[in-house]
Amino acid sequence: MDGVELQILWSNLIGIVSEQARALQRVAFSPIVREAGDLANGLFDQRARMVAQAVTGTPGHINSLAAAAGNLLADIDPETLKPGDVLITNDPWMSAGHFFDITVLSPIFRENRIIGYAGSTIHHTDIGGYGIGSGARDIHEEGLWIPVMKLYNAGEPNSTLFDIIRRNVRTPDALFGDLAAQVSSANIAARRLNALCDRYGLVDIEALSDEIINRSEEATRESIRKLPGGVYEGESRFDVPGGETVVLKTAVTIDSNAGEITIDFAGSSGPSRMGINVVPAYTHAYATFAVRSTLNPDLPNNAGSLAPIKLKLPDSCIVNAKYPSPVNARHVVGMYVPFPILKALSHVAPDRVVAEGSGAVWTVQINGRDEAGNPFTSSMFNYSGGMGARASKPGLSAICYPTGVSAVPVEVLEASYPIVFGCKELERGTGGAGAQPGGDGQRISFHMRTNSPWLLNTVPSRLHEGPEGLLGGADGAAGRYEVNGKPELRAGKIEMKPEDEVLMVTPGGGGFGAA
Repeated sequence: MDGVELQILWSNLIGIVSEQARALQRVAFSPIVREAGDLANGLFDQRARMVAQAVTGTPGHINSLAAAAGNLLADIDPETLKPGDVLITNDPWMSAGHFFDITVLSPIFRENRIIGYAGSTIHHTDIGGYGIGSGARDIHEEGLWIPVMKLYNAGEPNSTLFDIIRRNVRTPDALFGDLAAQVSSANIAARRLNALCDRYGLVDIEALSDEIINRSEEATRESIRKLPGGVYEGESRFDVPGGETVVLKTAVTIDSNAGEITIDFAGSSGPSRMGINVVPAYTHAYATFAVRSTLNPDLPNNAGSLAPIKLKLPDSCIVNAKYPSPVNARHVVGMYVPFPILKALSHVAPDRVVAEGSGAVWTVQINGRDEAGNPFTSSMFNYSGGMGARASKPGLSAICYPTGVSAVPVEVLEASYPIVFGCKELERGTGGAGAQPGGDGQRISFHMRTNSPWLLNTVPSRLHEGPEGLLGGADGAAGRYEVNGKPELRAGKIEMKPEDEVLMVTPGGGGFGAA
């Protein structure tokens, strides 16, 4: 395909999927989607290969969504799909790793023939069960499990499924509002893709997707061939809720001839009794993010650029969760997956990696009754720490790396729930020293406007060991989690008194190079 023509069509595809994501954010009900951008949107060809992703989205969602489309269509025959059909699932092993992340996939028809699919995955406010924390003992305590089903059948809502969802969640209006946003955004993508075909006289996008995916794969392989072949190792250690220490080990094999990278997690911690286990798709999502961002981050992120990156996962491993392991707080471990990989790659590309950062965002969920007696349940909201330093730049402060979500502004939270923030400010000096210092964490305090007990569900990490510096850089500071001035060591949901004050100080990032 002519390079100029390809660039024009590619720009159109990126415009379509980015408009799909903007529409989803504009009409979503939940602050975590609308404000934080905890979502993913992708455009797929007839063969369920991800061709393009929106510029907004998290690695854990978008790279999981890349696999989810094929998983859904392996479960439902595409030949049976009709215009107006919409598929849905929140199966952790099919998509993004826990029940809160619901994937919606809509076939795009042109003259009664499927020419592609528009997909999205977003974090929903509530899915019943335990909540966002790590306290459930198996997956069935964690919430409503939606198998691959039709959310809409020929444009008509699946009333049975709607009734089941409504009876199983605490905030059905928010959940159905966000589902409607997912469906509506896919409709926009369908109209725009058909308009693209009209404009350029295309019957479908198969030749275009072949060109994009093949070029992306070959460019990725070429960037791997430039690295010295061999096996390089990395290891990260961090504490999680309850004081448990998790070890992630990676052996990164670079095959310079084939242009492939294989990441072996042998030696990593075994399964946890807590809900921090990670399904393979989510592990793959953050592993491929680490490699892709190091090699050539300007390349399109699609089925082609992801193909040369392979994983080996031991059977009994915290990043290879097996049924019925609890997984609701899988991000607590999953967001650390890039760090041992980046440490391994520092041996061959030290100028393109970052030191360890605070890792997983600290997630908070609150529920109870306000001063008027009305019930409230918040969506998950996040607090970030410091990012690790880079070879030529300091680490960023209070940034959600590697997930990339935004913080929900305190003004939005105070307007949505009976919460009052005492402070939200940078905690200076928490980043590790070095030739380039790590980013600082932040200090957040809050209490609730309520006359009755309320529940706090917080998932902090790195309370005992801070992020490790790289190549001679100093470690970042560990975090602090306190209630009424005393360290809070309990994991899971905590019953709080009306006057209780919560303080969180997130970890700083590791420094890079000796000072």
